Amino acid sequence: MSQAFHHVAISTPNMERAVAFYRDLLGLEEISRTSWPAGSLQINQVLGLEDSAATQVMLQGRNLCIELFQFSLPETLPEEGERPVNRHGITHFCLDVKGIDELYERLLQAGVRFHAPPQHMGTVKATYARDPDGNVFELQEIL
Repeated sequence: MSQAFHHVAISTPNMERAVAFYRDLLGLEEISRTSWPAGSLQINQVLGLEDSAATQVMLQGRNLCIELFQFSLPETLPEEGERPVNRHGITHFCLDVKGIDELYERLLQAGVRFHAPPQHMGTVKATYARDPDGNVFELQEIL
Protein backbone atom coordinates (compact mmCIF):
# COMPACT_ATOMS: atom_id res chain seq x y z
CA MET A 1 0.00 0.00 0.00
CA SER A 2 1.24 3.46 -0.90
CA GLN A 3 2.41 5.63 2.01
CA ALA A 4 2.86 9.00 0.27
CA PHE A 5 4.16 10.65 -2.87
CA HIS A 6 7.93 11.07 -2.74
CA HIS A 7 9.16 12.75 -5.92
CA VAL A 8 8.54 13.92 -9.47
CA ALA A 9 11.32 13.25 -11.99
CA ILE A 10 12.24 15.56 -14.86
CA SER A 11 14.72 14.94 -17.67
CA THR A 12 16.65 18.06 -18.64
CA PRO A 13 19.23 18.88 -21.32
CA ASN A 14 20.97 21.32 -18.95
CA MET A 15 21.39 20.17 -15.36
CA GLU A 16 22.94 23.34 -13.95
CA ARG A 17 20.21 25.53 -15.44
CA ALA A 18 17.50 23.23 -14.03
CA VAL A 19 19.15 23.06 -10.59
CA ALA A 20 19.50 26.85 -10.51
CA PHE A 21 15.80 27.19 -11.34
CA TYR A 22 14.42 24.72 -8.79
CA ARG A 23 16.98 25.40 -6.06
CA ASP A 24 17.76 29.09 -6.39
CA LEU A 25 14.45 30.48 -7.70
CA LEU A 26 11.94 28.10 -6.10
CA GLY A 27 13.87 27.37 -2.90
CA LEU A 28 14.23 23.59 -2.97
CA GLU A 29 17.28 22.10 -1.25
CA GLU A 30 19.77 19.93 -3.15
CA ILE A 31 20.10 16.76 -1.07
CA SER A 32 22.04 14.45 -3.41
CA ARG A 33 23.91 14.36 -6.70
CA THR A 34 25.18 11.25 -8.43
CA SER A 35 25.92 9.85 -11.86
CA TRP A 36 26.25 6.45 -13.46
CA PRO A 37 28.30 5.27 -16.41
CA ALA A 38 27.03 3.34 -19.40
CA GLY A 39 26.55 -0.35 -18.73
CA SER A 40 24.77 -0.23 -15.38
CA LEU A 41 22.45 -3.21 -15.81
CA GLN A 42 20.27 -2.58 -12.74
CA ILE A 43 19.64 1.09 -13.57
CA ASN A 44 18.95 0.27 -17.21
CA GLN A 45 16.42 -2.37 -16.18
CA VAL A 46 14.61 0.01 -13.84
CA LEU A 47 14.56 2.80 -16.48
CA GLY A 48 13.61 0.47 -19.31
CA LEU A 49 16.57 1.64 -21.40
CA GLU A 50 19.12 -0.53 -23.19
CA ASP A 51 22.14 1.55 -22.24
CA SER A 52 22.04 4.77 -20.26
CA ALA A 53 24.45 7.15 -18.60
CA ALA A 54 23.30 10.18 -16.67
CA THR A 55 23.71 12.63 -13.84
CA GLN A 56 20.95 12.75 -11.23
CA VAL A 57 20.17 15.47 -8.69
CA MET A 58 17.54 15.19 -5.95
CA LEU A 59 16.01 18.42 -4.65
CA GLN A 60 13.79 18.46 -1.58
CA GLY A 61 10.86 20.66 -0.69
CA ARG A 62 8.76 20.48 2.47
CA ASN A 63 6.71 17.47 1.37
CA LEU A 64 7.89 16.46 -2.12
CA CYS A 65 11.19 16.00 -3.93
CA ILE A 66 12.04 16.82 -7.54
CA GLU A 67 14.53 14.49 -9.18
CA LEU A 68 16.43 15.84 -12.18
CA PHE A 69 18.16 13.68 -14.80
CA GLN A 70 20.57 14.79 -17.50
CA PHE A 71 21.19 11.83 -19.80
CA SER A 72 24.37 11.58 -21.84
CA LEU A 73 23.17 8.21 -23.19
CA PRO A 74 21.01 7.38 -25.04
CA GLU A 75 20.91 10.48 -27.21
CA THR A 76 17.79 12.47 -26.49
CA LEU A 77 16.07 14.31 -29.31
CA PRO A 78 14.53 17.66 -28.42
CA GLU A 79 10.75 18.06 -28.46
CA GLU A 80 9.27 20.14 -31.23
CA GLY A 81 7.49 23.06 -29.60
CA GLU A 82 6.08 23.06 -26.10
CA ARG A 83 3.95 20.18 -24.89
CA PRO A 84 0.39 21.41 -24.36
CA VAL A 85 -1.27 20.54 -21.05
CA ASN A 86 -4.10 18.68 -22.78
CA ARG A 87 -1.74 16.01 -24.23
CA HIS A 88 -2.16 12.63 -22.53
CA GLY A 89 0.30 12.05 -19.73
CA ILE A 90 1.36 14.23 -16.83
CA THR A 91 0.11 17.75 -17.44
CA HIS A 92 1.87 19.54 -14.56
CA PHE A 93 2.95 19.32 -10.95
CA CYS A 94 1.88 21.79 -8.28
CA LEU A 95 3.90 23.62 -5.64
CA ASP A 96 1.99 24.86 -2.59
CA VAL A 97 3.34 28.33 -1.74
CA LYS A 98 2.84 31.25 0.61
CA GLY A 99 2.84 34.77 -0.81
CA ILE A 100 1.98 33.78 -4.39
CA ASP A 101 1.79 37.37 -5.66
CA GLU A 102 5.28 38.23 -4.40
CA LEU A 103 6.70 34.94 -5.72
CA TYR A 104 5.00 35.52 -9.08
CA GLU A 105 6.60 38.97 -9.37
CA ARG A 106 10.05 37.64 -8.37
CA LEU A 107 9.86 34.77 -10.88
CA LEU A 108 8.50 37.05 -13.60
CA GLN A 109 11.47 39.38 -13.06
CA ALA A 110 13.78 36.34 -13.40
CA GLY A 111 12.28 35.57 -16.81
CA VAL A 112 9.91 32.74 -15.89
CA ARG A 113 7.08 32.41 -18.44
CA PHE A 114 3.59 32.29 -16.93
CA HIS A 115 0.35 31.42 -18.67
CA ALA A 116 -1.42 34.15 -16.62
CA PRO A 117 -0.98 36.09 -13.39
CA PRO A 118 -2.23 34.31 -10.23
CA GLN A 119 -6.00 33.90 -10.37
CA HIS A 120 -8.51 33.74 -7.49
CA MET A 121 -10.41 30.44 -7.77
CA GLY A 122 -12.49 30.30 -4.64
CA THR A 123 -10.38 28.75 -1.90
CA VAL A 124 -7.08 28.96 -3.83
CA LYS A 125 -5.09 31.44 -5.85
CA ALA A 126 -3.13 29.75 -8.64
CA THR A 127 -1.22 30.09 -11.88
CA TYR A 128 0.67 27.87 -14.32
CA ALA A 129 4.21 28.56 -15.53
CA ARG A 130 6.96 26.83 -17.47
CA ASP A 131 10.40 25.83 -16.21
CA PRO A 132 13.48 26.49 -18.40
CA ASP A 133 12.80 23.25 -20.34
CA GLY A 134 9.14 24.05 -20.97
CA ASN A 135 7.67 21.74 -18.31
CA VAL A 136 4.47 23.10 -16.78
CA PHE A 137 4.24 23.64 -13.04
CA GLU A 138 1.54 25.25 -10.95
CA LEU A 139 1.94 27.65 -8.07
CA GLN A 140 -0.95 27.45 -5.64
CA GLU A 141 -1.70 29.34 -2.46
CA ILE A 142 -4.51 27.96 -0.33
CA LEU A 143 -6.46 30.94 0.95
